[in-house]
Amino acid sequence: MIIRTLALTAALGLAPLAAAAQTVVTRTPSAPRPGMATPPFSASVMAGDTLYISGMTDGGAAMGGTTAEAVTRLLTSLKKAVEAGGLTMDDLVWVQVFSSNLDDYAVFNDLYRTYFKGPLPARAYLGVDHLLGGARFEIMGVAVRAKK
Repeated sequence: MIIRTLALTAALGLAPLAAAAQTVVTRTPSAPRPGMATPPFSASVMAGDTLYISGMTDGGAAMGGTTAEAVTRLLTSLKKAVEAGGLTMDDLVWVQVFSSNLDDYAVFNDLYRTYFKGPLPARAYLGVDHLLGGARFEIMGVAVRAKK
């Protein structure tokens, strides 16, 4: 029955839909935060060979420290999320960064480069008025497992 269904969807030009229907999707729940409800989203979602990582911050004003320390916390968290999905930082294809102070751009870039061995992913670096919890940075990304 499955073979007939796949043959029919291919004959009708619906093969991409059939492939999507067979994609394995795994969600990593967001961790509860002290004094707050569990966030209403997944921390990451692996759909087939693609990992979507939700926005995460540097820890906010409560963490304190220098800009370099905030960037290091942020990128280390991103790296852990990517690795938890069985991928590496070099598998990232898209990264979006929000910064509450555009003067931090050079410090961010200097540290950001150290987290990659291969070609860098596409990226946006956006200035924002403020971030949750007084964070300096928020980051999200998409990583894809390369076919061998």
